[in-house]
Amino acid sequence: MYIECYPSHERKGRFMATANKRAHKHFQLDPAKIKRVQKALRAKTETETIERALDFTLTEHERNRLAFEATERFLRSGVEIKDVYGRLDR
Repeated sequence: MYIECYPSHERKGRFMATANKRAHKHFQLDPAKIKRVQKALRAKTETETIERALDFTLTEHERNRLAFEATERFLRSGVEIKDVYGRLDR
């Protein structure tokens, strides 16, 4: 079972590689780690495992970038932030 975890604006195939866009690469990877990730992602093959892990990383990076941009816009908006617990003075 594969569950898509992409924000709606990324569903245009931006991250998933198609058969004609793949290249043979040779890496020395820890087989135990690959098996653990394969189980966590419920992937059938090692290739699918690596593809999903890469997709997950790209998606997470995009989410972090969007969250950072939103935080920056929020702070630039001139909003006053009050430290009601008094912890920022420490």
